[in-house]
Amino acid sequence: MIENRVGRGERLVVLASCVAASLAATIWSWRNHAMLNYGDAVAHLHIARRVIDSHRPGFSQLGSVWLPLPHLLMIPFVAVYSWWANGIAGMVPSAVAWIAACWGIYKLARRWIGPAPSVVALSFFALNPNLLYMQTTAMTEPLFVCEMVWTAVWLVEWRATIETEAGSPRGARLLWLIALVLVAAVFTRYDGWIMALLAWTAIGIVLLRRRGLASRAFWLASVIVVAAPIVWFVYNAVVFGDWLDFARGPYSALAIELRTATPGNGPPHPGWHNPWVSFLFFVKAAEMDAAAASWGNKLMIVSASGVAWAWLIARRRAFAWTLLLWLPVPFYAYSVAFGSVPIFLPAWWPHSYYNTRYGLELLPAFALGVGFAAAFLLAAVREIKPKAGPIVVGVILVVVAWNAAVVLHEHPIVYVEGTKNIESRQSFVTEIPQAIRAQLATRPGGAVLMNTSVYPQIVAFTGIPLRQTINESDKEFYSDALAAPAEHAAVVLAFAGDDIDRAVREHPAGLREVGRFTSPGQSGGTLYVSDTWSTQTNRDMPAR
Repeated sequence: MIENRVGRGERLVVLASCVAASLAATIWSWRNHAMLNYGDAVAHLHIARRVIDSHRPGFSQLGSVWLPLPHLLMIPFVAVYSWWANGIAGMVPSAVAWIAACWGIYKLARRWIGPAPSVVALSFFALNPNLLYMQTTAMTEPLFVCEMVWTAVWLVEWRATIETEAGSPRGARLLWLIALVLVAAVFTRYDGWIMALLAWTAIGIVLLRRRGLASRAFWLASVIVVAAPIVWFVYNAVVFGDWLDFARGPYSALAIELRTATPGNGPPHPGWHNPWVSFLFFVKAAEMDAAAASWGNKLMIVSASGVAWAWLIARRRAFAWTLLLWLPVPFYAYSVAFGSVPIFLPAWWPHSYYNTRYGLELLPAFALGVGFAAAFLLAAVREIKPKAGPIVVGVILVVVAWNAAVVLHEHPIVYVEGTKNIESRQSFVTEIPQAIRAQLATRPGGAVLMNTSVYPQIVAFTGIPLRQTINESDKEFYSDALAAPAEHAAVVLAFAGDDIDRAVREHPAGLREVGRFTSPGQSGGTLYVSDTWSTQTNRDMPAR
């Protein structure tokens, strides 16, 4: 069968609706000061900013653990200081990725089913409050979901081209598009490494079976796909001295797991070394992200039924390639068990919130399954009452909207985790910037010695550029400042137990305490000023 074509008017309506939804969510997030709730979102903005604003600006400032593409996409926007400080810089690429993902879901569904059930699939995806909120932040999930969706779209189109246009220029173009989106995924999240491996291996198998493995486009694109993770290994080796620093360094997922382990002598988290429990936690997180509390299992049944029906009617039309959208299930079953990425849910012990957003990666698979289930129901009803189709579609859309409304009423779990995240640092990012500004008013241009990775908002809210700080990413400047804090900085901010706190205790000469700050569950902060710092010291600071 031929692909269902999407007309220009249909495309414009879909895109306009998605843009409107994105704008509405952005306005809500802005008015509720929610763009910077996640500490990780603030950290992503900080990494992007320090690439262009530091003592040694450049790509070495991208860090070793988080993959670089999200930060690179933010750089044009964090260059505007106010956008860096208020979170707009992170919202822009996330919102664009979310809109592209919405269009990809609709385009994918329309390949096999009509406009009405495709709208159901799109509505389920686009009205999800959790992902709508995330696309207003600097988090990486919207971008990766977009990459997953378009990998599936172009894989399906490429497979169909093999059947009808073998060896055509369009097939080669699609191969390049698939390669590029897979490289983007590799540089966005580590899930993308597995997705790239599976997708590209499957492409190779298809070409091998059809004696098309000699394709020049395939081998050239293969070089790019294979080179992507190698580039990351080399970058870690050159910049940090360990090609696996992202996996075993001090800021790796392993180190974070140990810091967030539950107290006592038991395992660090419920899914530790237990793939079955890890599987249950991830699936539960996905259900809680996508549906009302009492609808999770029902959603799974409906979606799985839709996929099963789609397999029966569309398997020969490349539907099997969309099963890649279910990759997060085995990936996180393994990763939670053995990859140091725990998931905590309020419904299960230890009754907390941690990494609940991971379940959003299953939303495209849910949405497509729901769309096929709607198509099946619509076809069955039309067999009995041909004129009842619009009523059935209306009822289904009401149910989809009602689900989104109930999720909002119950408070979206991803948003709740973000609000709890910011509670632990709210007083710090409110009080400390004011105190630093007050001290810098009498020490214009003075350097601030502080750790910017823990609470990067402090710098942005203070109103100073990052290059006016001496921080842990400055390497030799930081080491020199730790050896003599009062000589190198006008203001020193230390948190109990960190490197600067130890340096102050070992070298207190010339420092005077001017403020103490506390926040629930966090190490206390202390602000010092230097009585020996001078403008000459400031002139000795490295140039931008």
